[in-house]
Amino acid sequence: MEHFNLIGFLTSMFVLIISITAHEFAHAKMADLSGDPTPRRAGRISLNPIDHLDPLGTIMMVVTSITGIGIGWAKPVPVNPWNFRRPRLDNIKVSLAGPASNLTLAFVFAMLIRLGSENAALFRLMDRFVLINIALAIFNLLPIAPLDGSHIASGLLPPKIARRYDSFMSAYGPLIFIGLVLLVPGLLSLLLWPPVFFIYNLFIGR
Repeated sequence: MEHFNLIGFLTSMFVLIISITAHEFAHAKMADLSGDPTPRRAGRISLNPIDHLDPLGTIMMVVTSITGIGIGWAKPVPVNPWNFRRPRLDNIKVSLAGPASNLTLAFVFAMLIRLGSENAALFRLMDRFVLINIALAIFNLLPIAPLDGSHIASGLLPPKIARRYDSFMSAYGPLIFIGLVLLVPGLLSLLLWPPVFFIYNLFIGR
């Protein structure tokens, strides 16, 4: 623990909590706009982190913030696709809203970095916002249940294939997800970091 960076840890946790809250708020708001009142009734159209944080996902945030850049998840926003006006299209829009909110945050902070800052601590905070939000967006776009990418993939596939995909993901998606995160983190890094750093350099202007 002699190399433990308390400031870096606290910064990562702060950025993660803000970013994941924005992610879940975006899901809930888009579902509400698409005709589903379920997230509103569940109190999820909120920017209060307490309304969104998941115990296991928060533990994951703590562990990964200590050992790396930090990643985690919140409680899934409850939705009822049958309430959507255009169920397949609206389901894609709701699923995309979370990652889109993270990419938007990353872009905003990247533009602030481009403006320049003489405060090193502020620069590190903004840089962490950019990197973590891009990582969250790419992570959630992986087409593995329960991540957003699985709902997007299902909505884009032909209905018959989508039903088979949903059935497979319902049965095996969580196991694949856990295995990817805990058993083969090297593969997760291979899937995650090349697109993350590509977008990071694009936003920062390198």
